[in-house]
Amino acid sequence: MPTLFRLLIILLFLGGLVYAGMFALVSFVEPNPKDVTLKITSRELLGESAPARPTGMPVPNVTSKPSETPAQ
Repeated sequence: MPTLFRLLIILLFLGGLVYAGMFALVSFVEPNPKDVTLKITSRELLGESAPARPTGMPVPNVTSKPSETPAQ
């Protein structure tokens, strides 16, 4: 039984250290906000990963929903 109490006390102590570390970070660290600017091409916005296809090539049938398969 004494080893169980020792384990619980060690776990509580380690949990207290973690809690104290998080409290110290919240109290003493101030975030520095800054503006971030990213240029996104229209190709990335439209979801095209490859350049336009040459004429005469078939267009793949791509949908945003997965195809429904009957349950077996």
